[in-house]
Amino acid sequence: MMDSHDRVIRHFHDSIHTKQLAMDQLAPTIVRAGSSMVKALAADGKILSCGNGGSAGDAQHFSSELLNRFEMERPGLPAVALTTDTSTLTSIANDYSYREVFSKQVRALAHPGDVLLAISTSGDSENVIAAVDAAHERNVTVVALTGRDGGAMAGLYREGDTEIRVPSRVTARIQEVHLLVIHCLCDYIDNTLFGQD
Repeated sequence: MMDSHDRVIRHFHDSIHTKQLAMDQLAPTIVRAGSSMVKALAADGKILSCGNGGSAGDAQHFSSELLNRFEMERPGLPAVALTTDTSTLTSIANDYSYREVFSKQVRALAHPGDVLLAISTSGDSENVIAAVDAAHERNVTVVALTGRDGGAMAGLYREGDTEIRVPSRVTARIQEVHLLVIHCLCDYIDNTLFGQD
């Protein structure tokens, strides 16, 4: 039986290994996703983000890095985490269904040319899938953060969308890479719009 110290070390090694695989596979798609976001922001668009659980935290983390700042001083950028308004979330879930908590917000807030950052480790979250469908109805570009085999979301993407699929089946490893991807996107946006730091 593995002792606690060795279990901790194993988690570090597993995380490093997953990030090394992701680095080799995902760099071009991260750049493509960042380019979509820059295009939207440069045209006075905004980025909406959504996810459940840890992915909700990631959606909020991304939004806060844009609205406030990432690593350079610059003006705030328009971003909305669809996971934060408890009155809206609970009223939609109560009056309609939990499946609609993000899609109704996308239909109300999104405009053509905006971007939806849709986060689901499995790619099977029904409310995130519904948000992707709503984004397409509004001519909104989708950037998806997923893992495993991409889930049901893998069959939804349209031209111009980007899926960043982490090469892992372990939720914790997928979420760790999602956070790194979010930081890569923030860095890409800052340095493309505001110059090298």
